[in-house]
Amino acid sequence: MKKRNVSRLAVPIGVIGIIIMMVVPLPTFLLDLFIALNITAALLILLTSMFVQKPLDFAVFPALLLVATLFRLALNISATRLVLRDGDAGKVIHAFGSFVVGGNLVIGLVIFLILVIVQMVVVTKGAERVAEVGARFTLDAMPGKQMAIDADLNAGLIDEDQAKKRRAEVGAEAEFYGAMDGGSKFVKGDAIAAVIITVINLVGGFAVGLIQQGMSASDAMNHYSLLSVGDGLVSQVPALLLSVATGLIVTRSATSGDMGTSVTEQLGQNKLALRIAGGAALALCVIPGLPKVPFLIVGVLVLVIAQRVKDPVPEAEAAAVAEAVDMPAPDSPEQLLGEMRVDPLELALSPDLVDLVDTSSGDLLDRVRALRRKMAMELGVIMPPVRTRDDLDLPLSSYAIRISGVDAGTGEAPPGTVLAIGDGLQGLPGRAGVEPVFGLPGKWVPAELHYQAELSGATVVDRASVIITHLAEVVRSNASRLLGREDVRALTEMVKRTHPVVVEELTPAVLSLGQIQKVLQAMLDEGVPIRDLVRIFEALSLRAKISVDQDSLVESARAALGPAIAAQYVTGGRLTVITLDPMLEQQLLESLRPSETGAFMAIDGLRAEAIVSEAARLAETAEQQGLSPVLACSPQLRLPLMRLLRAGSRRVQVLSYGEISGSTAQIETIGVVNGAYAGAA
Repeated sequence: MKKRNVSRLAVPIGVIGIIIMMVVPLPTFLLDLFIALNITAALLILLTSMFVQKPLDFAVFPALLLVATLFRLALNISATRLVLRDGDAGKVIHAFGSFVVGGNLVIGLVIFLILVIVQMVVVTKGAERVAEVGARFTLDAMPGKQMAIDADLNAGLIDEDQAKKRRAEVGAEAEFYGAMDGGSKFVKGDAIAAVIITVINLVGGFAVGLIQQGMSASDAMNHYSLLSVGDGLVSQVPALLLSVATGLIVTRSATSGDMGTSVTEQLGQNKLALRIAGGAALALCVIPGLPKVPFLIVGVLVLVIAQRVKDPVPEAEAAAVAEAVDMPAPDSPEQLLGEMRVDPLELALSPDLVDLVDTSSGDLLDRVRALRRKMAMELGVIMPPVRTRDDLDLPLSSYAIRISGVDAGTGEAPPGTVLAIGDGLQGLPGRAGVEPVFGLPGKWVPAELHYQAELSGATVVDRASVIITHLAEVVRSNASRLLGREDVRALTEMVKRTHPVVVEELTPAVLSLGQIQKVLQAMLDEGVPIRDLVRIFEALSLRAKISVDQDSLVESARAALGPAIAAQYVTGGRLTVITLDPMLEQQLLESLRPSETGAFMAIDGLRAEAIVSEAARLAETAEQQGLSPVLACSPQLRLPLMRLLRAGSRRVQVLSYGEISGSTAQIETIGVVNGAYAGAA
């Protein structure tokens, strides 16, 4: 039989054997063998509990505790049967009883009762209470630990596999302490059962010896008390060992080594404490009546140990030394490469704003982590970790958001203030400011006037919210710049795990990762989320068999996401649309010309300016009414027209008729662009 099969069957067979022991009489030889096994197993469990690194390394302990308790009770029952039936329970029990009783029944009973009291009142009671509190605190802390794991996962500090492992450890820890809470009750019940069994043995043995064996009262009491106390001792010794092991397991805190190593290191970390303890032991020698030799030996031994202990190195100094050892030379390639590296996304703060990243007084870093998850859900892009650092070159109270080392947005957030946006702020002290995303005028007022500013009708925003809102807008506007080749590879691998055929059909057979990256970047530039990568890849694989022109690939991907794109601009169940005059649209279609950078419209500048101005005017009118208008046109015109509007600094969204037709919302036309201008024929 293989070793693995033996291990699997050992415990079930053992438990069945224990149950049989309670019913079937055992010969004295087997009882002696099992008692020796019981004591050795209890000692092994105690030593294992000392040497484990952490409680979860001995996660089988609660179940093992139950089996050991059951085994010990089975031995008690077997021993009781032999004591009452034959007046003999084997050599081990007789030896224990003779050694402890020593011809004096009172001494034997007192020693036995002391062991029971030590186990029940001191060790078992304490272990039971610690297990109960540990189980409660562990269960209460589970939600917080799970949230911390999710936060680290969203921040990119750990990957999905590490997060799963940590979640499993948190769940296993809660289950372990819950099991220990119940397991400690076995130890307590076992101690009570041992006392009852010993009393039964004493009374029953005395009765058997006096009535059935014809012994005198004195002989019956001496003989059966020796066996009863011996039986109680051979069960209480391993029970006490298991109680101590239970206490050690549930009282272990977070340490990096086993118990012996941790105790030695932590007791020896303070030389002064050892010297004082040794000096105090020597000082006790001068007290009249106390023996001097024991205290002299102990005091000298402690002072010798203190002399051999090294002085602890301050943490700051140790960290500085370690950093100096690990840090490469200033002109080494490793150091230069590290300094040359450009962070994809960086938040630079002036020196007086570093309090925002202090976890004890601000939650900016937590909000940045939450923003990464929000951007992933909104755009389908994994936002790179934000490197936050102070910059002495920035003006006081200001910050800068940088992409690849280049400023993409700047703003201010004076310490001790909040931004009040709205009218009626003239009576509040503070300095004028501007909301960085929408450009709304406001005022930075002292934080203690927060409620006063709200009563005046203003919208009050704290500094961290201002920065996070600005950072989110910068990420949205520059999502295509933040989507790197590695990110595309990771996204492709993610799709491959669930839809392998889609990826295998697309790359590398038809399109390279670089071509896919350009398509996704173009879609992000137009504000189209790329979360539905499966449909995007399916559309690209079909179109790429006909043409690998980027514009055509982008349009095919947009067509696949048409209803989702149009849904972004639906307000109250209505899709507000601006259309082109049919005559103008026909002229624009005839003016299309191909080029290396994509198709463009060959029209004169005045006509182009008129189209841009009229589309912008109609869109602005709709936005003032709380609507989100889009400009609708034929699929061939969509991309050139969008480029024309962007060249004119107008962010009017352009959708094709195919994208709009897939929407289930009610379509409402609010205006027509005819492109008329003064001097036109």
